[in-house]
Amino acid sequence: MKKKQRIKKNEDFSLVFKQGHSVANRQFVLYVLPKEGQTYFRLGLSVSKRVGNAVTRNRIKRYVREVFQAKREQLEAGADYVVIARKPTAEMNLQEIEQSMLHVLRKARAIKKRTGLKR
Repeated sequence: MKKKQRIKKNEDFSLVFKQGHSVANRQFVLYVLPKEGQTYFRLGLSVSKRVGNAVTRNRIKRYVREVFQAKREQLEAGADYVVIARKPTAEMNLQEIEQSMLHVLRKARAIKKRTGLKR
Protein backbone atom coordinates (compact mmCIF):
# COMPACT_ATOMS: atom_id res chain seq x y z
CA MET A 1 0.00 0.00 0.00
CA LYS A 2 1.13 3.50 -0.72
CA LYS A 3 1.85 5.93 2.11
CA LYS A 4 -1.08 8.14 1.22
CA GLN A 5 -3.39 5.14 1.71
CA ARG A 6 -2.43 4.64 5.37
CA ILE A 7 -3.94 6.18 8.45
CA LYS A 8 -1.15 6.76 10.95
CA LYS A 9 -1.98 9.87 12.96
CA ASN A 10 -3.90 9.59 16.20
CA GLU A 11 -6.21 12.46 15.24
CA ASP A 12 -7.13 10.67 12.00
CA PHE A 13 -8.02 7.53 13.97
CA SER A 14 -10.04 9.60 16.45
CA LEU A 15 -11.96 11.31 13.64
CA VAL A 16 -12.93 7.95 12.11
CA PHE A 17 -13.97 6.58 15.53
CA LYS A 18 -16.09 9.65 16.36
CA GLN A 19 -17.70 10.43 13.01
CA GLY A 20 -17.67 7.07 11.23
CA HIS A 21 -20.01 4.14 11.67
CA SER A 22 -18.95 0.72 12.89
CA VAL A 23 -19.79 -2.84 11.96
CA ALA A 24 -18.44 -5.95 13.67
CA ASN A 25 -18.30 -9.70 13.72
CA ARG A 26 -16.40 -12.01 16.08
CA GLN A 27 -13.03 -11.39 14.47
CA PHE A 28 -13.04 -7.73 13.39
CA VAL A 29 -14.53 -4.31 14.07
CA LEU A 30 -14.65 -2.05 11.02
CA TYR A 31 -15.11 1.71 11.19
CA VAL A 32 -15.97 3.51 7.95
CA LEU A 33 -15.90 7.27 7.40
CA PRO A 34 -16.89 8.50 3.91
CA LYS A 35 -14.69 11.37 2.66
CA GLU A 36 -15.90 13.76 -0.02
CA GLY A 37 -13.43 14.47 -2.79
CA GLN A 38 -11.01 11.70 -1.82
CA THR A 39 -10.24 9.50 -4.83
CA TYR A 40 -8.68 6.63 -2.88
CA PHE A 41 -9.38 4.75 0.33
CA ARG A 42 -7.20 4.95 3.44
CA LEU A 43 -6.69 2.09 5.87
CA GLY A 44 -5.79 2.14 9.54
CA LEU A 45 -5.07 -1.02 11.52
CA SER A 46 -5.23 -1.68 15.24
CA VAL A 47 -4.17 -5.01 16.74
CA SER A 48 -3.91 -5.07 20.53
CA LYS A 49 -1.18 -6.83 22.48
CA ARG A 50 -3.94 -9.02 23.90
CA VAL A 51 -4.29 -10.64 20.47
CA GLY A 52 -0.76 -12.08 20.51
CA ASN A 53 2.93 -11.36 20.33
CA ALA A 54 4.52 -9.01 17.78
CA VAL A 55 4.93 -11.72 15.17
CA THR A 56 1.25 -12.64 15.37
CA ARG A 57 0.07 -9.02 15.33
CA ASN A 58 2.23 -8.18 12.30
CA ARG A 59 1.01 -11.27 10.45
CA ILE A 60 -2.62 -10.25 11.04
CA LYS A 61 -1.92 -6.71 9.81
CA ARG A 62 -0.13 -8.04 6.73
CA TYR A 63 -3.07 -10.34 5.92
CA VAL A 64 -5.63 -7.53 6.34
CA ARG A 65 -3.60 -5.21 4.09
CA GLU A 66 -3.39 -8.02 1.54
CA VAL A 67 -7.18 -8.43 1.55
CA PHE A 68 -7.69 -4.69 1.04
CA GLN A 69 -5.15 -4.67 -1.81
CA ALA A 70 -6.80 -7.64 -3.50
CA LYS A 71 -10.28 -6.09 -3.24
CA ARG A 72 -9.31 -2.45 -3.90
CA GLU A 73 -11.31 -2.33 -7.16
CA GLN A 74 -14.49 -3.39 -5.35
CA LEU A 75 -14.11 -1.05 -2.35
CA GLU A 76 -15.70 2.37 -2.12
CA ALA A 77 -12.81 4.69 -2.90
CA GLY A 78 -13.65 7.89 -1.04
CA ALA A 79 -13.53 6.55 2.52
CA ASP A 80 -11.32 5.94 5.52
CA TYR A 81 -11.38 2.44 7.01
CA VAL A 82 -10.11 1.46 10.45
CA VAL A 83 -9.91 -2.25 11.23
CA ILE A 84 -9.61 -3.52 14.80
CA ALA A 85 -8.63 -7.17 15.09
CA ARG A 86 -10.06 -9.24 17.93
CA LYS A 87 -8.47 -12.18 19.71
CA PRO A 88 -9.84 -15.02 17.49
CA THR A 89 -7.81 -13.69 14.54
CA ALA A 90 -4.60 -15.00 16.15
CA GLU A 91 -5.37 -18.56 15.01
CA MET A 92 -6.71 -17.70 11.56
CA ASN A 93 -4.99 -18.19 8.22
CA LEU A 94 -5.18 -15.86 5.20
CA GLN A 95 -8.29 -17.46 3.69
CA GLU A 96 -10.22 -17.28 6.97
CA ILE A 97 -9.20 -13.66 7.51
CA GLU A 98 -10.26 -12.83 3.95
CA GLN A 99 -13.69 -14.43 4.43
CA SER A 100 -14.21 -12.62 7.72
CA MET A 101 -13.07 -9.25 6.34
CA LEU A 102 -15.36 -9.61 3.30
CA HIS A 103 -18.24 -10.42 5.64
CA VAL A 104 -17.64 -7.23 7.64
CA LEU A 105 -17.16 -5.14 4.49
CA ARG A 106 -20.45 -6.42 3.08
CA LYS A 107 -22.23 -5.64 6.36
CA ALA A 108 -20.83 -2.11 6.20
CA ARG A 109 -21.91 -1.82 2.55
CA ALA A 110 -18.36 -0.81 1.66
CA ILE A 111 -18.17 -3.11 -1.36
CA LYS A 112 -19.49 -1.75 -4.66
CA LYS A 113 -22.35 -3.47 -6.33
CA ARG A 114 -21.32 -5.55 -9.30
CA THR A 115 -22.18 -4.21 -12.70
CA GLY A 116 -22.48 -6.77 -15.42
CA LEU A 117 -23.50 -10.37 -15.68
CA LYS A 118 -22.02 -13.30 -13.85
CA ARG A 119 -20.65 -16.13 -15.92
